[in-house]
Amino acid sequence: MKQDNGGWSPYLAGALSGLVGIFSVWFAGQYFGASTSFVRTAGMIEQIFGPEQVSQMDYFIKNAPRIDWQWMFVVGIFFGSMISALTSGSFKLQAVPDMWAARFGEKSITRRALTAFAGGVVAMFGARLADG
Repeated sequence: MKQDNGGWSPYLAGALSGLVGIFSVWFAGQYFGASTSFVRTAGMIEQIFGPEQVSQMDYFIKNAPRIDWQWMFVVGIFFGSMISALTSGSFKLQAVPDMWAARFGEKSITRRALTAFAGGVVAMFGARLADG
């Protein structure tokens, strides 16, 4: 069920993702989520440089920065998407996506990186504000 452009059908991928989400709750009693993984990763990195500070933070006293199922889920997203892109033939390294280049030009790598970073900050803030 591949599309003509070499990518996976978004309908099939969406349906399979939905089933995985349902089975996750059904069998493991866990909902999908990723925002806590980024906070825990920051805590694990900070433990390297200042473990005494991390041990005194209220958030990390309740939620120790550690590798858990959710952290491994994020790692799995990376490797799963890499395998999917490689097997579908759609993988390509590209600093500036075609749509961005058409609107802002090929030389706007810094602008693209800053915009992507700002968008990530806003999305992460919203996810953490909503408690995941």
